[in-house]
Amino acid sequence: MNRKTYLMLASVMAAVVVALLISARPADEIMTRKGNTTIVNTTQLGAQVRGFKGATPVLIHIEKNKVVKVEALPNRETPKFFARAKAVLQQFEGLTVAKAQKAEVDGVSGATFSSNALTKNVKLGLEYYKKHKK
Repeated sequence: MNRKTYLMLASVMAAVVVALLISARPADEIMTRKGNTTIVNTTQLGAQVRGFKGATPVLIHIEKNKVVKVEALPNRETPKFFARAKAVLQQFEGLTVAKAQKAEVDGVSGATFSSNALTKNVKLGLEYYKKHKK
């Protein structure tokens, strides 16, 4: 094998290793703790959950098995409609994780795709929390 082929092969192998390391990020990025609060980030979990223009990730703050806060993360939704859709997030706050998972949340007229995507993301995050809580 000549030097040029060897260098090209080494470069390709290095790129593959880097790609594998990046894709194998630990699940710790999904669920973190801050004091007594567990925070679930649905950026990875709900990457395929689409609103009108794309993914709608959320952060779910949980204390003592109760949802205390849900906040929307940056996304590509239309700001005017997304502001209305975010109202669904408040419907989860104050509920236990079990009740929030079963909650039938009302969508927002005029922002149906976004509000449905937010609801799906919250439920995905709660499911992940329930399976991985310590």
